[in-house]
Amino acid sequence: MAADMRLPVIRKPVSLSVSTLDRRDLVVPGDVITSDTGFMRGHGTYVDEEKLTASVAGEVQRVDKLICVRPLKTRFNGEVGDVVVGRITEVQQKRWKVETNSRLDSVLLLSSVNLPGGELRRRSAEDELTMREYLQEGDLISAEVQSVFSDGALSLHTRSLKYGKLGQGVLVQLSPSLIKRQKTHFHNLPCGASIILGNNGFVWLYPTPGQQEEEAGGFYTSLEPVSLSDREVISRLRNCLLALAAHKVLLFDTSVLYCYESSLQHQVKDILKPEVMEEIVMLTQQKLLEQEG
Repeated sequence: MAADMRLPVIRKPVSLSVSTLDRRDLVVPGDVITSDTGFMRGHGTYVDEEKLTASVAGEVQRVDKLICVRPLKTRFNGEVGDVVVGRITEVQQKRWKVETNSRLDSVLLLSSVNLPGGELRRRSAEDELTMREYLQEGDLISAEVQSVFSDGALSLHTRSLKYGKLGQGVLVQLSPSLIKRQKTHFHNLPCGASIILGNNGFVWLYPTPGQQEEEAGGFYTSLEPVSLSDREVISRLRNCLLALAAHKVLLFDTSVLYCYESSLQHQVKDILKPEVMEEIVMLTQQKLLEQEG
């Protein structure tokens, strides 16, 4: 039986600024956030002896006079406009149930999807009978949160051509708190692959597609064989995402690209080794600090 043995290596010294090591905005349960009575109490906080105290471990967020604590590890709490990647779990009457890493299954209504061919008409009984031809159990989709029901369940829609059924690629499941909110969560990376950073923590990696036919209406999935070079790039990106997530680095297009560039001197299979992972993440953090500075 082959055993993987690793010898001690000299680590490259990488200096990070004190501000990243001493984070004042991170709290654990019981930490006093402020004793000023002029602030309003938000989620993740409570008042103890006239002091605002954290009830969860996370990051302190201030919006004017409102203070709340965003948990570092939690289920996805969706907001209108969030981009999500989800998996169809059930086909029901005029709707699909979608697993989106939230407390309850999300809902995708038949009236909230584009019909193949982009037809604009009322959904008929015939459409309802052919729902499984559009999406069936196990299919992955990208969608946008349209509204939030009173019980916290999310209503999704895929009416834009950038949303719809996902084809060949790799799904990486991470914590929603690690995804940075941006204007766009669809990125074509210069390394030859594309990424969808779902706000719900589901990240989809796939080969950058050519021109997609608009007649598909969001249900087009290419079944062409993926080249070896594309598969290697996607595998490297997947390991980079896991390395960044293990060190709690915020995920957005720049951090993923910097991590990919830092990992090129290592083989894909070596990226997840602890010492290699730490070196790559430290180099990524240094590049991000240089960009900010």
